[in-house]
Amino acid sequence: MLERIDNVGGVKNSRSPIMANGAAAGAAAAAAGEEIAQAIKASGAIVSVESNEFMTILGRGDFPLVVCSESKFLSTKYHYLTSYKGLIFYTKSSTPLMLRPSVELIQAKKIWIPG
Repeated sequence: MLERIDNVGGVKNSRSPIMANGAAAGAAAAAAGEEIAQAIKASGAIVSVESNEFMTILGRGDFPLVVCSESKFLSTKYHYLTSYKGLIFYTKSSTPLMLRPSVELIQAKKIWIPG
């Protein structure tokens, strides 16, 4: 239990709201960090590459699967994921990538990358 000492006569008062809030914030930060670590473990290794390297990786497969999403905050960004040899490759671009017709494209509402 968190307690504080009152300046008058050394009498103990109830919990200090400042310490209780700080402890809660610390616990929340630790929980968020653990969630990110679990997401990374669940998804495997995610490799961030430049758009041109992403296109090179797509060229290595006959019918690659690509997940894409569009985000608009201050500007529009296009996010792409694909898998190759057990790794997940990610890129983002300010313009849509010109994907060849043999790419199987899945439009996602959002792509979230941990960390």
